[in-house]
Amino acid sequence: MAQPTLSSVHVNRPLTDISIAYLQAADNFIATKVFPIVRVSKRTDSYFTYTKNDFRRDEMQIRPPGTESAGSGYGLSTATYSCDVFALHKDIDGQTLANSDSPLRPYEDATEFLMQRTLLKQEKQWAADAFVTGVWGTSTTPTNLWSAYAASTPITDVETAKRTVLIDTGYLPNTMVVGYDVYIQLINHPDIVDRLSNQADKIVNEAKLASIFGLPNFHICKASNNTAVEGETAVNAFVQGKHAWVGYVAPSPSLMAPSAGYTFVWDSVSGGIGEDVAIMRLDMPWLDSVRIEAQVAFDNKIVSTDLGYMFVSVVS
Repeated sequence: MAQPTLSSVHVNRPLTDISIAYLQAADNFIATKVFPIVRVSKRTDSYFTYTKNDFRRDEMQIRPPGTESAGSGYGLSTATYSCDVFALHKDIDGQTLANSDSPLRPYEDATEFLMQRTLLKQEKQWAADAFVTGVWGTSTTPTNLWSAYAASTPITDVETAKRTVLIDTGYLPNTMVVGYDVYIQLINHPDIVDRLSNQADKIVNEAKLASIFGLPNFHICKASNNTAVEGETAVNAFVQGKHAWVGYVAPSPSLMAPSAGYTFVWDSVSGGIGEDVAIMRLDMPWLDSVRIEAQVAFDNKIVSTDLGYMFVSVVS
């Protein structure tokens, strides 16, 4: 006896309440969290810098009656920033738009796509500018890598970094940044676990690492990207390497406030509305298309190299 088949009672069609895209959570990206953001109205400009050593000498003298006080002074110079403009677009032609099934939202999907690429560009640029060897006052690889649990001493190593910065600058580091592979090793390191009070409490997380290292700001680099070109087999890797960084950053930008770095952001890139990232819709009727374009302009400026201490390839 003939019966309806599965294929005759249902015609495959896209679900209207689900679609799949590999969007990384914004929390994975740390590029805009480490250095204070300085929003500027000019793409390039200069700022004043004071000579550090002039503020760190003791030159006061006993003043006998009727005599002048000892005199001193400080050096003043300028440095510059230059915000590079990065942009990317996604075109949507009218035929594709008209033929798109729900739940596809070509305009919104293009915006999400471009925002992901913007976050990724900022992350990769920050890693290239700040999370590398040769930039900071000290760049070192511990004799015993932190993944060698029996011999390594990550807490002592970080305390050495904090002391180095403090004695050179007078500022105690307040920030640590680690690659995700470093984080994995730290949460299982015996030196870390032994600092926790009892067995029930011995689940290490970001907040506990910050407390153990005595650093208010602790950032884990979780962003990853595909380094292969389009059409080739994906080559996925974390954006930041197996490194760690310890340093002092100002809570917010202000006059005479030293900081390991600042991120200068040209807010005029958004056409005067003051947004850090510009998302623009450009109608192109001659092509029966609409272009969605993202644009951002920034400069990760290392302003005080001695306020940072870099651990390079700290785990295997």
